[in-house]
Amino acid sequence: MPRTVYCEYEKRETEGLDFVPWPGPLGQRVFAHIGKAAWSKWLAHQTMLINENRLSPMNPEHRTFLAEQMEKYLFGGDAEQPAGYVPPGA
Repeated sequence: MPRTVYCEYEKRETEGLDFVPWPGPLGQRVFAHIGKAAWSKWLAHQTMLINENRLSPMNPEHRTFLAEQMEKYLFGGDAEQPAGYVPPGA
């Protein structure tokens, strides 16, 4: 039986993640309060940020930026968009 969580991103009960996806307290918070569907949406957004801003996951400053954006995206709803980004269908 899958683990369920109240997803703070989707505001409903949903299937939880199978493992802690990020190190430290932020990873524990994501594991406890974010569902698989929301995590998948974040991964797509993170990929866009990495590609459009030419970020390197090996760079500590870029990892810090991505962690800040992850927290905003999943828990605050005000994550940064790349310059000139137009949402699909807009």
